[in-house]
Amino acid sequence: MTKPKTKQEQPAAASAPEERELTIAEQIDALTDPSFMTSLARGLAVVRAFSDSRKPQTIAQISQKTGIPRAAVRRCLYTLQQLGYVGAELNNFSLRPKVLTLGYSYLSSTPLTVSSQPCLNAITRELGESSSLAVLDDDEVLYVARSAASRVMSVALNTGSRLPAYCTSLGRVMLAHLPAAELDAYLARVKLRPMTEHTVVGQKRLREILAGVRQDGYAINNEELELGLRSIAVPVRGASGQVLASLNVGAQAARVSVDRMKQEFLPVLLRGAQELSVLLP
Repeated sequence: MTKPKTKQEQPAAASAPEERELTIAEQIDALTDPSFMTSLARGLAVVRAFSDSRKPQTIAQISQKTGIPRAAVRRCLYTLQQLGYVGAELNNFSLRPKVLTLGYSYLSSTPLTVSSQPCLNAITRELGESSSLAVLDDDEVLYVARSAASRVMSVALNTGSRLPAYCTSLGRVMLAHLPAAELDAYLARVKLRPMTEHTVVGQKRLREILAGVRQDGYAINNEELELGLRSIAVPVRGASGQVLASLNVGAQAARVSVDRMKQEFLPVLLRGAQELSVLLP
């Protein structure tokens, strides 16, 4: 009779395959609304494929980033080139200045961005640190205005820059004030990746932090996005009380303590947020 295998001899159970994130192309193809223009969505995805690189991109590189077939990428780039939004040298493509008009239409027509720059400049002058205004867009914080005192991050931040919401003070302010169902959906979509050794990547702990932000009225990021960077953010509300944006100040952790942020920076930010709130619908 065959001797039964001991527990140690039993073959290890196959681990469940890690859930793969959908490519941009797969997300586009999943939208089956007959009114949805797949070709337009692909064209916009091609434009956004340039946002995380300062170097010209090839058709193959854009196809790899987005998951869009090379033939479709080629047609998108040809169309964008004919319209003046993209330039080409041999097989290398880059955005042309005309693409700025797409973002400028938003910046020049939104009261929040039009009115915020003087306020940000005043905050930066008073505190001697960079200040920013951001909104939540596509699960990320989108910088809509900024006043830079000095460069405190390894990556330069400007209007139009994007960062993860879950590990930034700006993003946590916005996430903290989402309706419960929207926060649940966000956490179901977004993978919490460690940006530094301090990044909170557990959903339970993040929910606890967001509850504290909602109660305290501010969020502090302590080297979770980048080592050596500390920031504090507050909500900016519209006339209805809804949080429409977040306002923050960032500084080098070696120079500015958490206590100083609470005692000196927070009152200035709260005044700035109040000034901006008066200007919003």
